[in-house]
Amino acid sequence: MNVLVEAKGLSKRYRKGSEDIRPVEGLDLTVADGEFLAIRGPSGSGKSTLLHLLGGLDRPDTGTVAVAGTELSTLGESALCAFRNRNVGFVFQVFHLVPVLSALENVELPLRLMNLSSKRRREQAELALQLVGLSDRLKHRPDELSGGQQQRVAIARALVTDPKLLLADEPTGDLDEQTGNEIMELFLKLHADQHKTIIMVTHDADKALKATRELYFHKGKLEPRRAAPGPAGAKA
Repeated sequence: MNVLVEAKGLSKRYRKGSEDIRPVEGLDLTVADGEFLAIRGPSGSGKSTLLHLLGGLDRPDTGTVAVAGTELSTLGESALCAFRNRNVGFVFQVFHLVPVLSALENVELPLRLMNLSSKRRREQAELALQLVGLSDRLKHRPDELSGGQQQRVAIARALVTDPKLLLADEPTGDLDEQTGNEIMELFLKLHADQHKTIIMVTHDADKALKATRELYFHKGKLEPRRAAPGPAGAKA
């Protein structure tokens, strides 16, 4: 097994008034290259914090994270930014698109941190939009797109540097059920056809089951998958 992501003894703590918040506590995780891992848990459990630590958006208080053989704690801020840009793509629940830019210009943004010609940036952005089925929406601004189309633009932006790892934080959370299912099918296609390694956090048990592996986030650690809760009042 080729390991792409490895976390050891990962912990993160916050102070909220007099309260000590520990969303991640002594967590270990290994993710294979080419795996689609779903991490499920209730809202507010700390899943997003974990994803930020795995992708280098935040630094742990203790423990280490290695992505593609590089231990993130060894990188300074500028080197970490460059590493993220080349190796990790992020998709969030909120699309984070720049309103005044077209779909193509939004997707090009990560490429502006690289030494590429404008022609090459455009070619890569067009290819990424083609992969998510938006070749006919290159010049449309976010307010001219549906919610599902905006999320596809965000996914194209995450893919445009051809990262080794794709991190998705509740990517269907702000979408209706049909559109959310379409976005989930897109992730499955990217995993199958483009061999992308994906870590997705979600509270949706049905979508989590479609991944190749599922873990449950509970009290700062990861456990084997739990069954979805039944109707109110039902007995286990």
